[in-house]
Amino acid sequence: MSGPNSSYDPVEVEALKPAAVEAALADALAAAAAATTLDDLKTARLAHAGDRSALALANREIAALPPAAKADAGRRVGRARGQVSRAFADRQAVLEDERDARVLVEEGVDVTLPAGRTLRGARHPLNTLQDKVNDLFVGLGWEVAEGPELESEWFNFDALNFDPDHPARQMQDTFFVEPPEAGLVLRTHTSPVQVRSLLERGVPTYVICPGKVFRTDELDATHTPVFHQVEGLAVDEGLTFAHLKGTLDHFAHEMFGDGTATRWRPSFFPFTEPSAEVDLQCVVCRGTDRSCRTCGGTGWIEWGGCGMVHPNVLRSCGVDPDRYSGFAFGMGVERTLMMRYGVRDMRDMVEGDVRFSQHYGMEI
Repeated sequence: MSGPNSSYDPVEVEALKPAAVEAALADALAAAAAATTLDDLKTARLAHAGDRSALALANREIAALPPAAKADAGRRVGRARGQVSRAFADRQAVLEDERDARVLVEEGVDVTLPAGRTLRGARHPLNTLQDKVNDLFVGLGWEVAEGPELESEWFNFDALNFDPDHPARQMQDTFFVEPPEAGLVLRTHTSPVQVRSLLERGVPTYVICPGKVFRTDELDATHTPVFHQVEGLAVDEGLTFAHLKGTLDHFAHEMFGDGTATRWRPSFFPFTEPSAEVDLQCVVCRGTDRSCRTCGGTGWIEWGGCGMVHPNVLRSCGVDPDRYSGFAFGMGVERTLMMRYGVRDMRDMVEGDVRFSQHYGMEI
């Protein structure tokens, strides 16, 4: 750009010649009209109205003109630039309207169509039933106790009066954690929580111990290697077998309805003496159908085991068996669920089908 010169003839500045300005204006208007998308219009605007466009460069040359020539050149260039700006603005408005109309068509939603229905989840019925059991015993004044699933062999066996050569210690019943000398197992029952509760709380103790347990069983209709137990422990002065029976009868009535009968059979467990197996009157036939598939025609279904706490277990926990007595019981939550709702295959509980949880798991 040359400096001011009073003798400079503006006709000699090529960019400021009227024909050059008109040509630049015509090119800009044509480019604006030819743009079919907003991106094309942006490119055209930069080429014909940007800082490096012909009209912008011509506008810079005005500063080099003599004062007398600046006004005329400024009017011509300014008028041209104004027309270009309006042309691009008008074209942008048109293209935006076209875009909006196209989006309404292409992205329109027919609100009259039926909406897609996403299945909601549900709490698993095992969790719901376990909470129901907890609430039942909390209402009786008991506490809910929990413990680790990876348990030491002492808590899982020794403190519960299992002999060193007891079959339950073998690999066919118990998941041992390597290395073997670590003495760690995946707990085979929630009874270790009872031992921990006695050691932590002292006596008297009334605790319910729900949780997951592990045994080397094959998965079939009535067994699973990972299942849930709920065990109870009461240790106090003067507790008898009659207290145990009254507690479990109340438990059975709450789970399976009033009038549910129980049957007690002598049994053996290392940690209780005397011990018993508790059977429930068949919830399907009530003992009246000899062809009932649920109870095999016997009229009874095994529910769980129980008994008076063995004196050796009390001694292991620092409790004087001459002063205190106690009772304990353990039931499978899966077995309780099967009998409560008539579930015939335990595999349905672990396959993760949300329809199973929706059917059984929505109880309030």
